[in-house]
Amino acid sequence: MLARTRTFAIHGVDAIPVDVEIDIHRGLPAFSLVGLPDAAVRESRERVRAAIVNSGYEFPLQRITASLAPADLRKAGPGFDLAIAAAILCASEQIPVGSLDGWWLAGELALDGTIRGLNGVLAMAERVERGVIGEPLGIAVAAANAAEARLVDGVPVAALRILKDLVELADGTLPPEPEPSAQGAEPGPPPDLRDLRGQLDLRYGLEVAAAGGHGLLVVGPPGAGKSLAARRLPSLLPPLTKGQAIEVTKIASISGRPPRDGALAGRPFRAPHHTISAAGLVGGGSPPRAGEISLAHQGILFLDELGEFSRASLEALRQPIEDGRVTISRARGSITLPAGFQICAAANPCPCGHGESSRHCKCRPDSIRAYASRLSGALADRFDIALAVEQPTAKELAGDAGEDSAAVAERVLAARELQAARLGEGRTNSSMTETELAEHATPDEAGADALRKGHSEFGLSGRGWSRVLRVARTIADLRGVSRVGVEEVDVAIGMRRRKAAS
Repeated sequence: MLARTRTFAIHGVDAIPVDVEIDIHRGLPAFSLVGLPDAAVRESRERVRAAIVNSGYEFPLQRITASLAPADLRKAGPGFDLAIAAAILCASEQIPVGSLDGWWLAGELALDGTIRGLNGVLAMAERVERGVIGEPLGIAVAAANAAEARLVDGVPVAALRILKDLVELADGTLPPEPEPSAQGAEPGPPPDLRDLRGQLDLRYGLEVAAAGGHGLLVVGPPGAGKSLAARRLPSLLPPLTKGQAIEVTKIASISGRPPRDGALAGRPFRAPHHTISAAGLVGGGSPPRAGEISLAHQGILFLDELGEFSRASLEALRQPIEDGRVTISRARGSITLPAGFQICAAANPCPCGHGESSRHCKCRPDSIRAYASRLSGALADRFDIALAVEQPTAKELAGDAGEDSAAVAERVLAARELQAARLGEGRTNSSMTETELAEHATPDEAGADALRKGHSEFGLSGRGWSRVLRVARTIADLRGVSRVGVEEVDVAIGMRRRKAAS
């Protein structure tokens, strides 16, 4: 007897449809599994066998062949258990053959028949919503994943707790809805910009970076507020759209960070430790998994103590910063992962942190050069804004806290709306092409003179020239100015100095 069910395999951040075919015929009892399964998939034979028997059903003592198609796609993880068990029950006529046609099944089986949750269920539900082979009735998942699957509108979801619920689904009656799990505590308000005192230039740099999606590098001694400022950058950004939130939540779910029940994720803020490898940062492994830059998609990637990261890790960021995605190639194929993150970094001016011009610095010249060489010129050029800061004085720390994040976020949102109208929904000035720069960011005559002077004084590269214009366009948007002028160009050039003015 032959039976077929359908499920999904996770490939990168996408769900790929998989047909599970079960053939049962006479012969010595055996259970073969084909279709490039990994160890976790091969072990499903024992989980499925025990779950069927312990749920009160009969496991066929015949020759069973299970095929996972397409055969050339590597299958990983325990998520195929439910579909394999369902196909066996159909092929052994304990469930009517064809009764589960149209249902996409995803779940891990415990030995007692309990259905456990999986990573990546949101991607599977989204794939059903986008269209799959045949006329889908919906997706059947573990009760623990039901709220996540329901984040995708228009996809019927069957919440299964035990294997017996699958029989009820095959009979045409959905099992009762499980009791909603207790919601986790609502996240508190994000850190507020009012906590950053005595750093007016840095506050404005954060506002410009948030408004235009620009990369930000802050250089200064310990205690100057670099990390404190970076952690307040998300509070200035506009909320995610529904589509963006689904995309962010999908990546988090696949990476083993499922969302709270019924809640979409907000903008991510990732701050990896400086000991991270290049593969951990950009993604890798076998099968390839998302790295920190993909987990930071639509959010902030913060690199604290930039000079302590390995050069290999930092150089791996260059292309993703430009492209907004990363392609990981392996012998068995390649995957492309989203990496539309906004980079923010903090660095000390030297290994001791005080800076060579400080009387407290004890670093040797060669160690300062080696420390600075960790950040190549090519990568440094990709930071639109580079600010040098000093420790605030006691008077500045005791002074007025300044505007809160909500007030600044209003200006940021207004500037982003101008950019969306000019460039398209979701686009920011940091992503402008050369053609768009020429159309929207060409400075007036005085601004052009200031740009040429800045090029001569600071030795701007071609990329640096374009990035100054992008920042100048953002400053003009924040000011509500239609044309980039000399003031905007001067401020933008001043935002590319990594050393404090003497």
